[in-house]
Amino acid sequence: MHIGIPRELMNSEGRVALSPAGAGALVEAGHTVLVEAGAGASSSMPDQQYRDAGAQLVDEAVAVWRDAELILKVKEPLEREFGYLRPDQMLFTYLHLAASRPVTEALLESGITAIAYETITDAAGGLPLLTPMSQAAGRLAVMEGAHHLQSPMGGRGVLLPGVPGTPAGKVVVLGGGQVGASAVAMALGLRAEVTVLDLEPRVLQQFDDLYQGRVRTLVSTPQAVEEALLDADLVIGAVLVAGAKTPVLVPDTLVARMKEGSVLVDVAVDQGGCFESSHATSHERPTFRVENTIFYCVPNMPGAVANTTTQALTNATLPFVRSVADLGLDAAVEKHPGLADGLMTRGGKLRSRAVAEAHGLPLAEG
Repeated sequence: MHIGIPRELMNSEGRVALSPAGAGALVEAGHTVLVEAGAGASSSMPDQQYRDAGAQLVDEAVAVWRDAELILKVKEPLEREFGYLRPDQMLFTYLHLAASRPVTEALLESGITAIAYETITDAAGGLPLLTPMSQAAGRLAVMEGAHHLQSPMGGRGVLLPGVPGTPAGKVVVLGGGQVGASAVAMALGLRAEVTVLDLEPRVLQQFDDLYQGRVRTLVSTPQAVEEALLDADLVIGAVLVAGAKTPVLVPDTLVARMKEGSVLVDVAVDQGGCFESSHATSHERPTFRVENTIFYCVPNMPGAVANTTTQALTNATLPFVRSVADLGLDAAVEKHPGLADGLMTRGGKLRSRAVAEAHGLPLAEG
C-alpha cells in the first residue's frame, strides 16, 4: 500500500504522523511510504532520517495526497486540504468531528473513508490512540497554567509549590480520565494543593488509594464545582465524552466570581470545551481574558513537545496502521474490533452516532 505523510498545516503544530522508525517498519513490511519534505522538521526528525528508513521524500503536499491510498495525519484536515480528499482513499488522524461541522461535511462530500484516532477502543474499552496525547496534554496543562499564573503573564503571581512559610497554589482538575490523571500527577509533583472532581465515585476512589489522601476528591456537582473554582488559582478542564461534544461545566457567571488572575486551561477545547467562553487559540496566541481570569485554550497542546509526542503517537498508531496496510480496512477491523469505533465516514455516509447527534445529520444504517 502507498502510505502518505503530509506536513501538518495547523498553527504551530510540530508533530508529524509517523516517526522515521515507524516509516522504516512499514517499508520493511513491503509498503511504500511517501513523506512530504520537511514534515518531521519541527519534531527534530529531519528528511535524511526518513530517507535512511527507506521512505520516499516528496516535495509537495499535493503529490502525497494524490499518490497515497492511506493518508496519516495528526490533526484534522484544514479547509485548504479539503480539495485533496477523494473517495478511493483512507484518512487516519485525530478528527474531533463533533466540534466541527465543516470538516464533517467535507469528509462526507468527498466520500473518503475517515478513521478517528480518538475513538478507537481496545479490548478493555480504553482509548489507546488518545491516551498518549492525553497524558502529554495533562502534564502540559499544569506547566502552561503555572507559567501563565506568573505576574508578567497577567496571572495572580502564584508559585504552585509555594516556598516555606507561604501556601501552595490551589489546582482544581475537572475530570479524572487520562488527561485529569496526568494533570493531578504533575500538579502534585509540583507540590500544589490539588482537588479532582469526577462523576464516578470509583474514579475518585482510585485517586484516593493512589495518593493516600494527599489529593482532595469530590463528586462533580454544580455546587462542588462552584465551591472548588472560587478557591482555585489554576483550573484544568479535563472532561471527555469520547467522540461527542464536551458538556459545559463552567458558566461565565461562575468565572466572573473567581479570583482575579486565576488561570483556566481547557484541554477539552478541541471537542468544544468545558468552559462557556472557551474557543480555540494557538501556540502563538494561547490565551485570552474572560472577566478577570486568563483562559488557555490551545487545541493541539502536545504539538509543543513534538519530538516526544510524535514518538508516542507512532508507538500507539503503528499496530493499527500496519494492519490496515497489510490487510485492508475490513480485515483489519476483524483483527482489531475496536478499530470500527474509529470509523467516522465511508462512501459519503456518516458512521458515528455521536457526531450525527452533534450536528443533526443522518446516521448510516447497518
